[in-house]
Amino acid sequence: MEFEVWWLLVIPFFFALGWIAARIDIRHVIAESRSLPRSYYKGLNALLDEHPDKAIDIFVEIARLDPETAELHFALGNLFRRRGDIERAVRVHQSLLARADLTPELAAQARYELGQDYLKAGLLDRAEETFHQLAHSQYGTQASRALLEIYQREKEWKRAIEAALALQASGAGAYQKEIAQFYCELAQDDMVHAHADVAMATLEKALSYDRNNVRAMILIGDVLLSKGDTEAALLAWRRVEQQSSPHVALVAQRLMDGYRAVGRLREGVNLLKAYLAEAAAIDLLEVVFKAVLELDGPEAANQLISDELRRTPTLLGLDKLIEARLMHSPPERLAELTLVKNLVGGYAQKLARYQCGHCGFKAKQFYWQCPGCSQWESYAPRRTEELSVMNQP
Repeated sequence: MEFEVWWLLVIPFFFALGWIAARIDIRHVIAESRSLPRSYYKGLNALLDEHPDKAIDIFVEIARLDPETAELHFALGNLFRRRGDIERAVRVHQSLLARADLTPELAAQARYELGQDYLKAGLLDRAEETFHQLAHSQYGTQASRALLEIYQREKEWKRAIEAALALQASGAGAYQKEIAQFYCELAQDDMVHAHADVAMATLEKALSYDRNNVRAMILIGDVLLSKGDTEAALLAWRRVEQQSSPHVALVAQRLMDGYRAVGRLREGVNLLKAYLAEAAAIDLLEVVFKAVLELDGPEAANQLISDELRRTPTLLGLDKLIEARLMHSPPERLAELTLVKNLVGGYAQKLARYQCGHCGFKAKQFYWQCPGCSQWESYAPRRTEELSVMNQP
C-alpha cells in the first residue's frame, strides 16, 4: 500500500475537529456546573460524609428556592421514604402532581412514587387506587407488580391470580408457581369451611399450573382424609416423593398416622425407612424413630438412630441418640445422660430451624411463603444444620 501525500493534510483536519468537539463539551459541562447552586455541592458533601439529615435539610432549601427542579423533588421524596418519613415523602410527590407544567412522563413517575409511599406506609387502599391509575403508562408493569404484592398482603387470592395472569400475558415473566400457591391458599379456605369438593377442584387447578407443587398434593391428601378415604389420602401423600423426595419429611407424620389408621403400621415403617435411606432428614428420622420404638422397642430404635448418625453426623441426630439411650439406661447413668441430653438438646434446638434461601430468614416451622421477604417456596424442607452438613465437601 503506497503512502499518499494528501494524508498529511487530512490528519491535522481530524485532530482539529476532535479538539473543537472537546472544547464544546467542556464548556457545556462548566456552564451546567455553574448553573447549580453552591448549596447543591454542600448537600452532596453531606451525603458523602454520611450526614443524611443535614443533606436533606440542604436539598429541601434548594427545592424551596427553585421549585422547578423536578428531579431534585424525586430525589428528596425517595430519601424521605427510605428514612421512614413517609408523610414528607407523600407531600413531596403530591406537590409534584399538583404542578400544571409537569409532563405526562414526569406525572406518571410522580404517581408511581406516591404509590410506593402509600405501600411503604401500609395504606394499601390508597396504594391500590394510585397504581390502578398507571395501567396505561410507562409504569404499567411496575404498577401491576405492586398490585400483585398488595393483593397478597390483603390475602385477596382471586385478585392475585388475575393480576399474575395479566402480568404473565403481558410478557412480564412466568408466574405459574405463584398462581399454584394462590390456588392452594383458596383451597385451604375452602377446607376451613368444610367445602371439600370445592377445595379438591381448586387444588386440581393449582396442579394444572404447577404439576410439581408439593403443597397442592399434600392438601389433596388432607381433603381425601377429611372425606374418610384414608387409602386415597395415602396414595396422594406418597406422590410427594415423586415430586420432590426431600419434601417427604413434611408428610412423614401424615403417612405414619394413615398407615396406623388402616392397621398397616409395619408397612408404613418400611416405606419411611426406604425414604430415609434415599434422603436423610431429621424430621423423617424422628417419625420413623417413634414408630420403630412403638413396634420393636428401645433397642431397635437405638440401633436406627446409631446407624443414621454414622451416615449423617449432626447435633440434632446426637440429641435423638441420647434420647434413645435414656430409655434403657441403668439407673446409675440416668442422671449423667439426662444432663448431657439437656446440654445437647439446648444447642440442637438452635439449629432446628428452616431457612429462606432468598433472604436468610430462619423459623422453627416450615413456611410456603417466607415471612421475611414474601418469596414463595424459598424454604428448603431440611433444617439448617442438615443443609450445612450436606454442603460440606
